[in-house]
Amino acid sequence: MHALLLFIAVFAASAVEMIEALTIVLAVGVTRGWRSALTGVAAAVVALAVVVGALGPALSELPIDGVRLVVGALLLIFGLQWLRKAILRSAGLKAMHDEEAIYRAEIADLEESRGVEAHDWYSFTVAFKGVFLEGLEVAFIVVTLGGSQHDVALAAIGAGAALIAVLAAGVVVYAPLSRVPENTLKFAVGVMLTTFGAFWGGEGAGVRWPGGDVALLGLLLFVALAALGLVRLATMRAPAGRSGVTAS
Repeated sequence: MHALLLFIAVFAASAVEMIEALTIVLAVGVTRGWRSALTGVAAAVVALAVVVGALGPALSELPIDGVRLVVGALLLIFGLQWLRKAILRSAGLKAMHDEEAIYRAEIADLEESRGVEAHDWYSFTVAFKGVFLEGLEVAFIVVTLGGSQHDVALAAIGAGAALIAVLAAGVVVYAPLSRVPENTLKFAVGVMLTTFGAFWGGEGAGVRWPGGDVALLGLLLFVALAALGLVRLATMRAPAGRSGVTAS
């Protein structure tokens, strides 16, 4: 493979994996706060550095399907829990969030627990899993493609360029994303986590999705339509006067 083709192949494949990780991190950071999400990202990067440094070329021998199955199952659990609450809120069976009430409650909690660091382990775990799995797959891409052409350094440069491009895209996307109403965003996050969890878990269990990563779009559409259908069904069956507002 020509050096340019190797660079392009690694750049494109790595960008796909990094976009998936960025999607999860942005969703969790915007909806639940950035501190714990970014801590999860940092922990994942450190863990990846340890794994890559310890294994090196042997990385391609790791059972990636097993990793996908475990991470996919956990993300699927998180996603379905989040999606269930979002569906109930959209259908009026669970009270919507009152942001002013939430703000006042958080201020009160901070005043009561001044000096105590709060940490959102949910955000940390989801961000860690997403970045670690996608980062591991990028490492596979660099080792396998670069190793096959005896030019791991060029493959690493291609992955680095993809990282810069994806991070730049994330900065551009963040501003409009942060203005989306919270409950709408949480509904979308539930759909995305469920989609990624089903996709990775399926891959780990031996499912070969048609079109590879492109199948994510079809799966995302299916989950979104199914969730909207459940909202419609729940709304039709909901007793009148069940909707409300809560700070929880």
